Amino acid sequence: MAREKAEAAAEAEATPELSYREQLDFLNPIAKPLASRKLTRKLLKCIRKATKHKQIRRGVKEVQKFINKGEKGITVLAGDTLPIDVYCHIPIMCEDMSLPYAYVPSKTDLGIAVGSKRPTCVILLKPHEEYQEAYDECLEEVSALPLPL
Repeated sequence: MAREKAEAAAEAEATPELSYREQLDFLNPIAKPLASRKLTRKLLKCIRKATKHKQIRRGVKEVQKFINKGEKGITVLAGDTLPIDVYCHIPIMCEDMSLPYAYVPSKTDLGIAVGSKRPTCVILLKPHEEYQEAYDECLEEVSALPLPL
C-alpha cells in the first residue's frame, strides 16, 4: 500500500506544472527539432526507466565527454535553457557522431524524469535490454524528426 502511494506521488511529481502549449512560450530559437507532446511523454517515460538501470548521462559536461568517447544513445535537450551558449555545441557534436537528438520543452521536467530536484538541460539516454522496446520506439521517432538546416 505504501509502495503504491510512493509510486503515485512520484507519477504526480512527474506531471508538468505548465501544459505543453504553455511551455512552448519559453523555448529558445535553436530548439529544433522539437519533440511533439506525445514523443516528449515517451522520452520522459523512457528516461525514467533508464534512470532505474543507471543508463543515462546527465549534464553538459558529462554528455559532452561521453559523446566524444563514442557512446551511442539518444540525446535529449531542454528547449528552455538560457543562456544558449551553455549547450549550443551539443547538437553539432551529435550530428558529427550521427547521434539522434531532440529538444523537449522543459528542463524542469527533464530533471524530474531523472529523479533529481534540479533542472537538467541535456541527457544522453543509453540503450538497455530491460526497456529496449520503449527505447527503439523513441529512437525511431527521434530519427524521423527533420534536422534544422
